[in-house]
Amino acid sequence: MFVYGAVELCRFGVKRMSGVNDGHQDVDIDLGGLFRAIWRRRGRVLAATVVFAGLAFTGASLMSPEYESEARLLIESRQPAFSGANQGAPQTNDSPFDESGISSQVQLLRSVDLIKQVSREMKLYELPEFDPTANPSAISDILVMLGIKKNPLDLPPEERVLKEFQEKLQVYQVEKSRVIAIQFTSKDPRLAAAIPNAMAKVFLSLQSGAKLDSNSEASRWLEPEIANLREKVREAEEKVANYRSSSDLLLTGETGGTFATKQLNDISTELARVRGERANAEARAENVRTALANGRAVDTLNDVVASPMIQRLKETESNVQGQIADLSTTLLDGHPRLKGLKSQLQGIRTQILTETKKILGSLENEANVSQLRERQLVAQLNTLKATSAKAGEDEVGLRALEREATAQRQLLETYLARYREATSRSGADAAPADARIISQAVEPTEVSFPKVLPITIVAAFATFLISCVIIMLSELFSGRALRPVGQEAEPELEEEPLETPPVREVAAQPVAVKKAPVVEPTPVVARPLPAETAPVDVLPMDVADVQEDDFSIESVAAHLCDDDVRIAISVSPAGDEGSVNAVMLTRLVAEEGRKIVLIDLTGSACPTRLMAQATDLAGITNLLVGEVPFTETIHADRLSDAHIIPQGDAEPALAMRGIERLQMIIDALSNAYDTVLVECGPTDVNAIRRVTRSTDTEIIISAPRVGNEEIIEIITGFGEAGFGEIVLMTGTGYPQSGNSGRRAA
Repeated sequence: MFVYGAVELCRFGVKRMSGVNDGHQDVDIDLGGLFRAIWRRRGRVLAATVVFAGLAFTGASLMSPEYESEARLLIESRQPAFSGANQGAPQTNDSPFDESGISSQVQLLRSVDLIKQVSREMKLYELPEFDPTANPSAISDILVMLGIKKNPLDLPPEERVLKEFQEKLQVYQVEKSRVIAIQFTSKDPRLAAAIPNAMAKVFLSLQSGAKLDSNSEASRWLEPEIANLREKVREAEEKVANYRSSSDLLLTGETGGTFATKQLNDISTELARVRGERANAEARAENVRTALANGRAVDTLNDVVASPMIQRLKETESNVQGQIADLSTTLLDGHPRLKGLKSQLQGIRTQILTETKKILGSLENEANVSQLRERQLVAQLNTLKATSAKAGEDEVGLRALEREATAQRQLLETYLARYREATSRSGADAAPADARIISQAVEPTEVSFPKVLPITIVAAFATFLISCVIIMLSELFSGRALRPVGQEAEPELEEEPLETPPVREVAAQPVAVKKAPVVEPTPVVARPLPAETAPVDVLPMDVADVQEDDFSIESVAAHLCDDDVRIAISVSPAGDEGSVNAVMLTRLVAEEGRKIVLIDLTGSACPTRLMAQATDLAGITNLLVGEVPFTETIHADRLSDAHIIPQGDAEPALAMRGIERLQMIIDALSNAYDTVLVECGPTDVNAIRRVTRSTDTEIIISAPRVGNEEIIEIITGFGEAGFGEIVLMTGTGYPQSGNSGRRAA
């Protein structure tokens, strides 16, 4: 006889695993739940905070106090005021102190030699703070005797102090300046101030000594060079003098002029003057000649008027003309006296004309003399030009010798100036360092470490934060602070003890009935199955078995692994909540080491969003349509070793036309994977029949937050359809050892 048993569900809460918590699109973090969890454990948080704060306060109070002091140096170029070599020269010595130059000075202050000198002068090796190995322990002595450890006392005191000194020292450049700060930390405030000051003094002395050494070295190097240059200058000047004498390039006293050059200049000047005089004489003679030819009065010509004879004749002519004028008033023109005066006037005018011609001859003679002088000067000039051309060729060699002598002389003068400067600095012992102290270290009055109050506050705050973070992580990993998207936080419900439902016999076959999560139990009425319906396996259970029923995801996962289930189909009447449980089941099976793949046949693509790297990947719909090859539809899960075939982005109507290919796809996957899980979402029995041809396929009903009547109706429907392997998974239950109570009979 075929009997249907009714199953009652216990009250449950959806369990979420960490693998699903990271699906940001489908799972929300319950912030209120996180803060409530911290508030419930506030006592522990406060206790841990107080304890660690007390420990930090005690530890900081017991630490030996340390003091810190600082000295500062300004790096700048410094020259002695009495150095005559630098007077009037522009001060450009600050240019070497750029960023790299200041960094070099910082490294010099941290140098081992400087630290050793300071420690030696201050006898730091006598202080236990700087030489802790001076008083070795008994264990250290034994290790030294056995040869396991090297005796630290074999090292010089400065070497032993060096490590401790460097750990306490800090030298750095003040930002955007040429100031170097020297910080030192010590348990003794007096040493904390004395050591930076001592380092600054040693640094200045080293800088000054380096400059003195540089001056002395320069003086020693310049002495033979100067002697050699003097000999070279003498030889070069001697060559210049010999060449000038042999080439007849004698100097005339004028700057850079020779005798031939001066003579050529003088003749050129004289020639120009003579040519001017000749032109002037010719012009004057031509003027007189033109006046005589044209019959003009010659008394208007300068050369004629300037003649003394002409001037006397003009005076006589004027007197005779006066007498004629006087006598003409009383005598007639035929009077002998008037005739005598007129004859005398004519004779005077003839003399004037004769004197004018003499003056013309004199001017012509003067022009001829100038012309002859010009010819002589031109001949001399041509001779001197040939001589000057030869002298110019000789001067080329002379200038080369003079340039060589001048270069040697300038180099000698430069070396002599540097030698005098270096000698003056070395002799006067005046070489100030290119740095000066602008701030000396003072004895500190406050402890730099440990700061008891800040350490205590930081420790308390850190403990409080770490405690809160640990609580929140525990809530997240356990899943109590996560909920699916759109679901409000559930109130925490206390579990109620199970009550034993009544047992009804049908055809003398006892069937156990569980208590459903409702107020009253739902009885199940037994009725016979149709003849063509395949029977459902009946698992007889008694009242004790009810307490061992387990519908959790972990129990179903163990069942799939233990029974080696190859193909399982998940039906989720609750929609996405059931699909979330199917994803959790897949990941649990993968954690057990089984190869499992999930096929997303849901309408909402919830498993795809939770497991796939992206929602637009090729999936089962593309495979059914035939758009992509088989291998391009299988993708790895984001949070586990499981695989998923996502929903895909093909047209669902076209994909349903190739639904007959789904069984072949599942069979092919079962050959490659240990378990193939098909998540169908909230579907019915008729749709499941299209997915699988075998009624022996395992059916998993993922039904969180679903009423008893609906679950019983679904189980009954699958039983009537001939499916004999039905597993109920609500996500809750009473975990027990073994796998009892997983199947719904």
